[in-house]
Amino acid sequence: MRQGRDKPAPSSRSNSLGRRDPYTGAGVDIAAGNAFVDAIKPLLAATRRPGVLGGIGGFGGLFDLKAAGFEDPLLVATTDGVGTKLLLARRLEDYRGIGTDLVAMCLNDLIVQGARPLFFLDYFATGKLDPGIAVEIVTSIAEACRACDCAVIGGETAEMPGVYEPGGFDLAGFAIGAVERDGLLPRDDITAGDMVIGLPSSGAHSNGFSLIRKIIDDRQIDLAASAPFAPGKSIGEALLTPTRLYVKSALAAAATDKVKAMAHITGGGILENLPRVLPEGLDAVIDLGRLPPTPFYRWLCGHADLWLDEVFRTFNAGIGFIMVVAENDLATIEQVLEDAGEAPIVIGSLRSTAEKPRTVLKNVSEEWRTCVSAS
Repeated sequence: MRQGRDKPAPSSRSNSLGRRDPYTGAGVDIAAGNAFVDAIKPLLAATRRPGVLGGIGGFGGLFDLKAAGFEDPLLVATTDGVGTKLLLARRLEDYRGIGTDLVAMCLNDLIVQGARPLFFLDYFATGKLDPGIAVEIVTSIAEACRACDCAVIGGETAEMPGVYEPGGFDLAGFAIGAVERDGLLPRDDITAGDMVIGLPSSGAHSNGFSLIRKIIDDRQIDLAASAPFAPGKSIGEALLTPTRLYVKSALAAAATDKVKAMAHITGGGILENLPRVLPEGLDAVIDLGRLPPTPFYRWLCGHADLWLDEVFRTFNAGIGFIMVVAENDLATIEQVLEDAGEAPIVIGSLRSTAEKPRTVLKNVSEEWRTCVSAS
């Protein structure tokens, strides 16, 4: 049964004949679902932005592109989830950042093409609805969307006993954005000699957690112990640090018309994500002398037998977002990013190649050599 947020169900567990609703006996609590919907409506309403028509409660959300200020827009759509980081959150009973992860995974992808986020929808599926957990997650979704000027215009909550085990759930997010046709990225003037700027991550973000959880179990790591890579936090708390939202800083840089391409570094890492935005005939050469391992990756590699390529393909290796700019525009973009609160790092450049685009790691520092199994 789908307890839709935009399709209110009967508000009582008893029907008009006074008999107990058989749906409740089958494991679906309609009243709890309705209470959850009532609880989150103010949260979602607070994300309203220019262009939103109507409110929560219809069969579909409405958005007016003209009212949002676009003249010749292209729509950009993304969808994503949080992956097995959900299992760690469930293990620690800490769901405060999961909604932020969901929004970030969708919106950080959206802005790669220069699009401004417009609206977001989420899908929350569970075996049995726990309103407390659900509200905590939707609260963080709403807060993350507000921080990105993105409206939450709907969603779906599905209570499906038998599909999900008790306490189990999954999340999916769906985002729509728009970009003026002449502002679409990547541009067609990307060339050898262009520079690669990296924006630091806040940890593993939402990728590689199947391996992280295996390392935790195999090494019997105490999640309640102090995190050597995050002072003041336990290891569990630090691992649940939400994915960074790059929306405001990336769009500020894109507004200069000097950014040629952007890439969100998720599953596949820098090795696989950066080539996706490069044209044929160009490699991205990443100078590891400019990109030392962060305290988190030192800790992670210290508990696992990982090769260098594994770190850069499974994880973000400390860089969550990348921009490609002309060398002459480097100082301008760095200043814009710093003004937006970022700490940009020039991590490499582009070079010509006769092969398909790829990421090449060079100048492997001693710091990385002592961190991983081999270079």
